[in-house]
Amino acid sequence: MLVLGGARSGKSAFAEQLADACGSPVLYVATATASDAEMAERIADHRARRPATWRTLERQLDLVPGIAAEPAVKTVLVEDLTLLLSNHMNKDTSGAEGNTRREVDALLGLEANVILVSNEVGMGLVPMDSLGRAFRDALGRVNQAAAARCTEVYFVVAGLPLKMK
Repeated sequence: MLVLGGARSGKSAFAEQLADACGSPVLYVATATASDAEMAERIADHRARRPATWRTLERQLDLVPGIAAEPAVKTVLVEDLTLLLSNHMNKDTSGAEGNTRREVDALLGLEANVILVSNEVGMGLVPMDSLGRAFRDALGRVNQAAAARCTEVYFVVAGLPLKMK
């Protein structure tokens, strides 16, 4: 499953509901890093919302090897592809999109219910610099590739999920 939406759209809470419905054990894969106080607060809010029975894997790159090292899981929730692409861009700008797409393909090959969360960043203002435009375009293509492979795709706006596929 792929859950798309803008910032503060409710996509994460909806993805968590999907994961809960898919069944335990659930592994929450967090791709964020607490680079500043505001991001640390966002991460803390996400942690507080998750059920205590869910396991959490904090990993910024190479997600599948980390998931494979975990005890058996029924459901994997990846939060999120936006930060995964950003993490790849911080490491290697030119290969970031391809590396992210390879990771998405590997995630969708797991023997588990897989829920991917990603931002829809192409509906806002055109970024002012070339790196911002490159990121927007790359994430759009990553989202398209993920949506093509997923059996279910949702778009969340104002907390309301719309099933696209």
